[in-house]
Amino acid sequence: MFQHVFAEMNDMLDEIIKSYPSAEGLNKQELQQKWNLLKRMSDGMLDEWLMFEEKMSQIRERELDKPASLEPEQEAVTALPELHLECFSRGQGYFKLQMYPQAIDQFLRVVNDYPDSALARFYLALAHLSLEQIYESETHLQQIMLLKGSARLKGLVCNALGCIQAKLSNPEAACSLFAQALQYDPTLTEPLYNMEVCRLNRGKLQYANQLGCV
Repeated sequence: MFQHVFAEMNDMLDEIIKSYPSAEGLNKQELQQKWNLLKRMSDGMLDEWLMFEEKMSQIRERELDKPASLEPEQEAVTALPELHLECFSRGQGYFKLQMYPQAIDQFLRVVNDYPDSALARFYLALAHLSLEQIYESETHLQQIMLLKGSARLKGLVCNALGCIQAKLSNPEAACSLFAQALQYDPTLTEPLYNMEVCRLNRGKLQYANQLGCV
């Protein structure tokens, strides 16, 4: 639905990046106007997205988005009270937009009220990891391993811990954690991919692609 709009915005931004350094006079003013337009559109989309997330939060509170029947593990996640917090919804919105400092601020509010929320701490850990804040990320990940959580979540945590070891140039420790992740949940694909990244010493580590499947 938004692919055409974003394609046009990206084309316009590419033109600005390419032409602005050497632009002069009216051409430079035109590029500046395009930049201001893109900025207004970006800010407007963000505001609309956050308003949308707030409305979605209200629907969650009414339990209108629950399927007729859920698997026991899914039902346990849906029943978590922190999922109904506005700051949780806002945190997810910021995380999806890769606005990690803002996401961290929102999820810190969640864990302040629900310190045993494994899911909120996992979002926190991944946001810190995306900002290369290794110590903060590892602290939250280690805390999650002490909390109640599904085997799948524990597997994702081990995968993220493996990524940290890989970033610290400890490939053996990283691969050991990736293997542990697969012991928790053999259906995870990220640990297998990350093992190959460590083996070949090239490629980008993956730790958030399967977050929506928790």
